[in-house]
Amino acid sequence: MLFDGGEHAAAADLMRQALEIVPEWAAGLFRLGEMEEAAGNGDAAAIVWKRLVELDVEDRFGAGLKLAASGRGDIPVTPPTAYVETLFDAYAPTFESALLEKLDYRVPGLLAAAVEDAAPGRHFASVLDLGCGTGLMGPLLRARCQHLVGIDLSEVMLQRAAEKNVYDSLAKGDVNELDVPANEADLIIAADVFVYVGVLDRAFAKIASALAADGLFAFSVETHDGDDGLVLQQSLRYTHSEAYVRRLVAVHSMTPVSIDRQTIRMDRGEPLSGLIVVAKHL
Repeated sequence: MLFDGGEHAAAADLMRQALEIVPEWAAGLFRLGEMEEAAGNGDAAAIVWKRLVELDVEDRFGAGLKLAASGRGDIPVTPPTAYVETLFDAYAPTFESALLEKLDYRVPGLLAAAVEDAAPGRHFASVLDLGCGTGLMGPLLRARCQHLVGIDLSEVMLQRAAEKNVYDSLAKGDVNELDVPANEADLIIAADVFVYVGVLDRAFAKIASALAADGLFAFSVETHDGDDGLVLQQSLRYTHSEAYVRRLVAVHSMTPVSIDRQTIRMDRGEPLSGLIVVAKHL
């Protein structure tokens, strides 16, 4: 209540008292770090997050990411798997309402339209929906494919996707550890996935291996202006530059069909810019 009311320092003081009773309460430590940060005590927040990284080696709350985003730690090449899984397990019940009703989320429709522009009327034998979440892409792909597979890190998200009854199969998996037969997929979709992946070389190598000849890879990234390939934002999401995307596509035996800069959703009342990309496997 204190924190929500803007009394951040008082909230932090109360949380410190609670943590005297339960000093290894991971969720409480993370909230204390957020409270210290909001109160303007960045150094105190960093001390808390460093303690949490030591306590929770899987870093389910993303304390290492918070340190990096604050400039007090090294930027990880990829977020902790446990953090992404925990985040989306918790987010699943309100995921669609938050994105569609509050944030004007546009990526599925933009990707579907980009695929149609790249391959008008094409029917795909095998489609992979990577990071499928609750299955927002599924209904947009179903009529265009024979076999549709959804893959996601979050078991709870997969349960929500199953309720749509549009996927032929769903599996728990990590895009960096993609285990599918080589040269099998005619279309691979990754909608709003790479913001939680970071460095993309390994994921692109796995995807290129899975694509059939002339197969399409359609994906989105949040983007930024400037020369930096990728940037960890305060939101704890990674943004990728257009130059970085173009380099990865070329390195992994693909050629861009289209790369369009679009508003992909709203963020704190402001339009959030992203790239909608379709690439073809050579």
